[in-house]
Amino acid sequence: MNGLDVKAGSRSAVTLGALAVVFVASAAWGWAKVTQPFPEKVEAAPCTSTLIPKGDDLAPPQVMVTVLNGGGPNGLAGTTMDKLVGFGFAKGDTGNAPDTDGTVAAQVWSDDPGDPAAILLASYLGSDVDIVDQPSGYPGVTIVVGKRFKGVVEGHPTVTARKDAYVCTPPLSSQPEDPS
Repeated sequence: MNGLDVKAGSRSAVTLGALAVVFVASAAWGWAKVTQPFPEKVEAAPCTSTLIPKGDDLAPPQVMVTVLNGGGPNGLAGTTMDKLVGFGFAKGDTGNAPDTDGTVAAQVWSDDPGDPAAILLASYLGSDVDIVDQPSGYPGVTIVVGKRFKGVVEGHPTVTARKDAYVCTPPLSSQPEDPS
């Protein structure tokens, strides 16, 4: 045999074959990962349930508000929301209240009528307002305004929590605050 080592040639062929199999498997795995669809977008919660300990103050920027029109003139929910946002409340949803006859002036819907957020918000709705023990399913504290609603008034700058309470606070912004 003229310098040819059959064993060495077989070893080289097996090594090249193994490398080819690894390359093809890696290429197939990489192609599958590259062509895989992106995950579905996850909606962020509109607000976060935050503990307000007994004795702590709660201010309008810590409260998200949803305003529903309970039979008042068109645009009443939007106008009311704009005024509440002007006083510092965080903007939730606006819409029409289900099953109201329009005779309500203003109602604050809350799972807990002693909720400091409901009490704070009620102070901005004038004297003809009721805090109603009614969950709403909307983000934050829900108010319903109707035909007899006189408008938003300047309420308390803060309310002190009489007991530990969870309040639906707006999420922290990732944008820096405007220094002006």
